[in-house]
Amino acid sequence: MHMYLVVAGALVVALMAGFGIAGITRGWVLPLGRHRILRPKLWGYGQLLGAVGASLWMFLGVFPARFDALALLGWFVFMGSLGIQMLAQRPGRTPVLPATNSAS
Repeated sequence: MHMYLVVAGALVVALMAGFGIAGITRGWVLPLGRHRILRPKLWGYGQLLGAVGASLWMFLGVFPARFDALALLGWFVFMGSLGIQMLAQRPGRTPVLPATNSAS
């Protein structure tokens, strides 16, 4: 069972890295989220950085205590990549506040 999880994790990280490289070199983003992405190169960098962080976290976190700092660094890198990907998206709509009258 462990081998299935390792292979699935490696496949997900490889796909993330591939989509990140496609975003950096070609400006291509998956059709599912294409309408929300304003800067595809920045999205690609975030995706590639997320693949590196996730692989550090997944594959070094299972080793003894000497790799704990690298695994934790991988988690922080992955969370930072989510922030980069958030910056690559279009800003959301601002809510329209009702007008208030102070003359009452």
